[in-house]
Amino acid sequence: MSADNPLARFLTRQLGDPPPAVEAWWSQAQPRDLPRGRMLQQAGQPWRHLWWVEHGALRLYLTDRDGAESNKNFFLDGAIFWPVTPSLLQSPSMFHVEPLENSRVWALPMPAPGTPAPTDGWEPWRLLEHRTLCLLLDHKMQREQEFLQLNARERYARLLERHPHWPARIPLRHLASYLGITDVTLSRLRSEMGLIRG
Repeated sequence: MSADNPLARFLTRQLGDPPPAVEAWWSQAQPRDLPRGRMLQQAGQPWRHLWWVEHGALRLYLTDRDGAESNKNFFLDGAIFWPVTPSLLQSPSMFHVEPLENSRVWALPMPAPGTPAPTDGWEPWRLLEHRTLCLLLDHKMQREQEFLQLNARERYARLLERHPHWPARIPLRHLASYLGITDVTLSRLRSEMGLIRG
């Protein structure tokens, strides 16, 4: 295993020692040092990489037809995400990914659509894909339930339970967008809850 490839070491800790074809694939990963605000992914571009956040914070967001932004997720130190379904790999990306702070992200090229993958037949990777899809579905259903059944204060309290470190790393305006409220509303809620932005 390459000693200078933190992504390969991270994946080995998660999945165990890879077969040679997978190890050769992992060795292709390259670091990208991204200053805050420099886009990692633009909507309309192909999404052809697995990304692992060695350190930093990124947001994934969509824009509506008027250009208004809506934050859908955040990825901080140690997060990994990739086009886990064939349609995501084959279609232009629907979203943007932007660093919220200076970040180092490792980019691992995904196998071209329709070609054999080095992970074919390797059970640990199949289980990782399954677990990732389950987490994505759970996240989507939880957010839908919260938007339908919880008020803004309850949604923010739930976010703090799940991600207590987010407010220290993510600007309030982006957290407000994620919660479906304005930053003014979020500031008022934080004041009412006795929370002070550090």
